[in-house]
Amino acid sequence: MQYHILGASDLRISEISFGCMSLGSNDADNARLLHAAIAGGINFFDTADLYDHGRNELSVGKALKEKRKEVIIATKAGNQWRPDGSGWDWNPSPAHILASVEESLRRLQTDYIDLYQLHGGTMEDPTDETIAAFDTLQQQGKIRYYGISSIRPNVIRTFAGRSRIVSVMMQYSLLDRRPEEACFPLLQEKGIGVLARGAVGKGLLAGKTPEAYLNYSAAEVAKAAAAIARISVDGRDAAQTALRFVLQHPAVTSAVTGIRTEAQLTDALQAVTARPLSAEETAALREALPANIYEQHR
Repeated sequence: MQYHILGASDLRISEISFGCMSLGSNDADNARLLHAAIAGGINFFDTADLYDHGRNELSVGKALKEKRKEVIIATKAGNQWRPDGSGWDWNPSPAHILASVEESLRRLQTDYIDLYQLHGGTMEDPTDETIAAFDTLQQQGKIRYYGISSIRPNVIRTFAGRSRIVSVMMQYSLLDRRPEEACFPLLQEKGIGVLARGAVGKGLLAGKTPEAYLNYSAAEVAKAAAAIARISVDGRDAAQTALRFVLQHPAVTSAVTGIRTEAQLTDALQAVTARPLSAEETAALREALPANIYEQHR
């Protein structure tokens, strides 16, 4: 396993990280999977208070309690479940952030969170007040560092210029190259790490029946999947090739991979030792589809 420093932090995280949102509801099964990931070299685990009404944090906290010194835990806040459970609303207010961290700490059974992330963001938010809340939590020692999870260039640009974020979590894959044009250069310039999610494009790059994705038609998605398949050789399968494409971008610190089964964990871990993409292979993938760009929130 390769490890990289996340942005301007001292967090040394595995290049494959564990996206906990995919975990099931059985705590024992989750613990076995999370412990197997640690044994395989994964040390970064990402969850959110939104996932399964907080039960995801509870399960992760229970599983990692005895491994706390070995792992780096990231969670998120900013979305608030309605009392009737019918859905959630966006709430980036300082009061909500400061209250949410206490609940996350309790559920995760820890007295600090390594990386606390704002789970979204809009240009209408009270951004400076939100940033101040994260700064306060950092000063109090309740969080070590903070970042944001967003795909909106204007929001990312605002936080990159006005806060001490060390990371941005965003979607990136062969089917979603929007960050290359609008975000990656800025984040590299600012020394902010990228946590890339969605490397296999909802499975569409790894054998799932082609369907429309973002601005690509099903036929274009099939073309991208075929390009992946053509270079998935020498023991490197399609999912691993898709992950290698993401990991080899210099802006990316870690690929956050949704893992629910032992087979998915094995596939993710094998991507680490899979043969890197050559310059020719990378070029062939990039030529398979025209790169998409952000059309909104620029």
